[in-house]
Amino acid sequence: MQKRWRILPHDSGRIERLVQSAGVPPVVAQLLVSRGVYDGAEAKRFLDVRLTDLRDPLELPGVEAAADLLFEAVAAKQRITVYGDYDCDGMTGAAILTSGLRLIGGDVGYYVPNRLEDGYGLSDEAIRRLASHGTQMIVSVDCGITSVRQAELCRELGLRLIVTDHHELAAALPAADVLVHPRLPGTNYPFGELCGAGVAFKLAWAICQRASGAKKVSERLRNYLMRALSLAAIGTVADMVPLVDENRVLVRHGLRSLQSNPPPGLAELMRLTGLHQKPALSSEDIAFSIGPRLNAAGRLGQAQLGVELLTVSEGERAAALAEYLHQLNSSRESLERSVFLAAQKQAKAEFDPEGDPALVLAGSGWHAGVIGVVAGRLAERYGKPVIVVSIDPVSGKPAVGSGRAGGAIDLHAALGESCDRLLTFGGHRAAAGLKIEEAQLDAFRGDFCEAVARQNAGGVAEPEVVIDAETALAHLTLETLQQMESLAPFGQGNPRPVLLASGVSLCEPSRRMGGGDRHLSARIEHRGTRMRSVAFGQGEWCDDLNQTEGTIDIAFRPVVNEFRGRRTVEAQLVDWRPSQVRSPEVKVPGNTVGR
Repeated sequence: MQKRWRILPHDSGRIERLVQSAGVPPVVAQLLVSRGVYDGAEAKRFLDVRLTDLRDPLELPGVEAAADLLFEAVAAKQRITVYGDYDCDGMTGAAILTSGLRLIGGDVGYYVPNRLEDGYGLSDEAIRRLASHGTQMIVSVDCGITSVRQAELCRELGLRLIVTDHHELAAALPAADVLVHPRLPGTNYPFGELCGAGVAFKLAWAICQRASGAKKVSERLRNYLMRALSLAAIGTVADMVPLVDENRVLVRHGLRSLQSNPPPGLAELMRLTGLHQKPALSSEDIAFSIGPRLNAAGRLGQAQLGVELLTVSEGERAAALAEYLHQLNSSRESLERSVFLAAQKQAKAEFDPEGDPALVLAGSGWHAGVIGVVAGRLAERYGKPVIVVSIDPVSGKPAVGSGRAGGAIDLHAALGESCDRLLTFGGHRAAAGLKIEEAQLDAFRGDFCEAVARQNAGGVAEPEVVIDAETALAHLTLETLQQMESLAPFGQGNPRPVLLASGVSLCEPSRRMGGGDRHLSARIEHRGTRMRSVAFGQGEWCDDLNQTEGTIDIAFRPVVNEFRGRRTVEAQLVDWRPSQVRSPEVKVPGNTVGR
């Protein structure tokens, strides 16, 4: 789908004042201004991310009461089960609490539902099974805030329940012993965007303080918390919450901890992916290497192994688990490609992916473990909400769906407006899951598209590429990119800078690469400077690029590629278009990086 290119305004006065007040290079000042940072003191806080910027864990609603209950349960030798979720956020959060409670002497196990059989969140059957096996207290991670019936069941069975979650709240809250949530009604925690692992980390920190009898924890527990910080960073990046405020602190310092002292299972996984050789880790290393491998376990119904990898001690088991998850990810990629091609074909054949306000695609036998990834890829491609539904014709069970927002639409709100056709749904504004009877699919599709259209004020929102500045490729030196990296970690809420280069030529025909020819590689030239460019997930651009006459304009992210000890700058393509049809809105005189 054609995307509008919007270049951000260039305020030379603000940039110059920020250079003087914050003592930063002009390129950093320009990027800070484009992110709404104008004040020198604010810029220093943004760039100099300190662990002390994390708020006291006891400020998080429910944490103090939950820490007290857990500490008492450990002291009383009660059996505790950490009940996680099957995605990367839920696995890392479950691992954080499991390891921490075991460290202070707790009798602790963990349970993660099977995505394909149990579905999301607390379930009656699982609770009864845990109770029959001796569990006396359940601590949920990354789920449970809508589990009203399950909380009542826990009371009936004599189980104590602590719910820790970050998802959207329903009208009724579960009657658990304690609720831990950054946006709990009646509270005013200043940052409501923690992920499940972030909430778990705050609770683990409070438990360590309780065990140490002081705000400053013992050295042994501090070492544990630093490793837990690396898990919180993985969950934060993988769950795509905004990398601002406390999330920025968790990821910046969690990446450093992950590199210097990773948990044994992660150390093995990093060895298999080559991350152990990198001089510094980035949020993209989590997003594209670690996160997918952990998520593969959950998507293919083996999330328990993901938590085991994160909690296992050094030895052969750690190496075996890492190797298995590494291979499992390859299986996930193959399944994903198959469902993606089928879903994309359906979108083009049966619907109008350019004009419809949203897409609801459904297929018989589509693997339920990969529909979320497929929905995300299609939502990004078309710039609109996409829901992909898996129908199981054999079992007779309801169809399951997974959706991604693909823009500014609040997906959870749109589902709430069309939920009369659904059996269940949950999630947040960017991602959600649902269950539906197959017979209701057509009616739901209509209701959902109408709800999305209402959010768009009756029209289809035009997807856009937001560009920080125009530049010449020659200006993108290793020194300039090092300056840009001071704004990391990059991700939701703090995207890696996107730049524009106009009048670019291909040095040679572009080519497809990667499994299934998903990706694209091209050598480009701009005003005498040559550079490698790549486009991940955009192999289909290849033919159009090669057939385009004349020069092109490219929107791209500049990155440093490290290969065999050699560091070079390359361009990760975000979008492109022939130069002669370039919209006038792209050109803003004087807005350049690196001059």
